[in-house]
Amino acid sequence: MGGKSSNLAMAEAISNSGIPSRRSLLFVAVGAEEQGLLGSKYFAEHPPVPNGKQSAVVNIDGIGFLGPTRDVHVIGYGKSSLDKLVASAAKKQSRVVVPDREPSKGYYYRSDQFSLAKVGVPGVYLHAGYEVIGKPEGWGKTQLDEWTSKDYHQRSDEYNPNWDLSGAVQDIRLLLEVGWEAANQDEMQTWSKGDEFEAARNAALEAVSRSK
Repeated sequence: MGGKSSNLAMAEAISNSGIPSRRSLLFVAVGAEEQGLLGSKYFAEHPPVPNGKQSAVVNIDGIGFLGPTRDVHVIGYGKSSLDKLVASAAKKQSRVVVPDREPSKGYYYRSDQFSLAKVGVPGVYLHAGYEVIGKPEGWGKTQLDEWTSKDYHQRSDEYNPNWDLSGAVQDIRLLLEVGWEAANQDEMQTWSKGDEFEAARNAALEAVSRSK
């Protein structure tokens, strides 16, 4: 929902800036997520750039539709150095980063960044925030719970002209900054020490070193 259009908007913004990044930026639109992450799985297994040379992935699974929020809801927060970039971008928007509110649902392992994580590439992935500006406490969660119950993966899961997409713009700007910063740092992004995907990262880096 909105991922591909957001992807194109980010690509256009970077292209129009006329400022080259230190690392190459690759914009990818994959399909068949709901059928088992098939598109991202194929990309991870047939990368145009070796996985050991990919610094990070910014995954846009969906977009917020309730309006701007005070919180930035990060799935997989604590897993990689990307947390620092997210926190910095959130601060500029006067927002607060919050970790996965429902870790038992395993969202990190159900979206496309998981395919890249398995081959060692750290990723950032947001869910919609709850603290909607101008709305009473708890309103955002109630709206999202109702949408999940009535519309998510149903025939009614379609664009609604009553949505307030200013929150989506807010999140996309944040992710654009995170991706841009990752593309301009000297070092590649890393997994947190001891993370379950750290070994895959080391193996990918070793494969690149052997190929030289």
